Amino acid sequence: MAERKSCAFRTSIGGQALIEGILMRGPEKQAVVVRDQDGNMVEKVEELKLIKDRHPILGWPLIRGTVNFLDSMVKGVKALMYSADFYPDDEAAKPSKFEQWLENHLSSKKLESALVALAVVLGVGLSLFLFLFLPTMLTGALLHFFPDFPLWGRNVLEGALKIVIFLLYLIFCSKQKDIYRVFQYHGAEHKTIFCYEAGLELTVENVRIQPRHHPRCGTSFLFVVIFVSILISSVVFGIWPISHAGLRALVHLALLPLVVGITYEFNRWVGRNAQDNKLAKVLTAPGLWMQNFTTNEPDDSMIECAIRSLELVLPSEKGKDEW
Repeated sequence: MAERKSCAFRTSIGGQALIEGILMRGPEKQAVVVRDQDGNMVEKVEELKLIKDRHPILGWPLIRGTVNFLDSMVKGVKALMYSADFYPDDEAAKPSKFEQWLENHLSSKKLESALVALAVVLGVGLSLFLFLFLPTMLTGALLHFFPDFPLWGRNVLEGALKIVIFLLYLIFCSKQKDIYRVFQYHGAEHKTIFCYEAGLELTVENVRIQPRHHPRCGTSFLFVVIFVSILISSVVFGIWPISHAGLRALVHLALLPLVVGITYEFNRWVGRNAQDNKLAKVLTAPGLWMQNFTTNEPDDSMIECAIRSLELVLPSEKGKDEW
């Protein structure tokens, strides 16, 4: 068995865990590898069409963060729906009246687009409610009962609530039986990317010994989004004191593209430096710790899926994916 080595280089390739499968996204292609109910690996590869190629301004720093985040969400939801089709449950096999109405009035392509759009809107909406509006409303209620509570204290409490709610959300998800295997695939994705970055041959044995916590993980990204939002909102509300809960929520919402943009650039910097830079290691430590709740040790069949999905998105030109 090969010994684990330090990273030979940093790759921009990233992935997402699916239902019994993995999505990998490289600089040129995106691949989904799912195990069907018979245990066979089913592959789906698509050429990537990047919006920044048509609109270069959307690839600028700070702007590209929000654009890439939304694009990843849409592609991720599509891949998740694709993987779910291999494991329909009894309820899903019997479409509801609403689903029947959609099928009768929309083409299959339009129906898929509508369902993806709905899933993205609901996902973003739930995130905004839990991590933005709920902390703001709770601290607003506190001021109603304690009108003399200082504004700086509200900023601190609001930030603390965001972190607590996020942590509780991760713990709740990690306790769900159906999610456990998805988080195993998540671990397989991280391990495979580490193995590739270490310059080792992509084998089950080499992947298995890699760590399952990766600094570019979406869990870490979301935690940094929350942390950056706390810093920026503290500065903004320090300069422009706002006590009204509704107005504070609107300001938080208006600042979100800037928050995501800064976080994206931070994530890119971390992806290049987390293994060697002491400051990067310190800054990524909380996000890596939180991955204890969102990644589990995979079995060999999951690692095989991760390896295959990574192989399918390797660039035609060696080094094209290097950061």
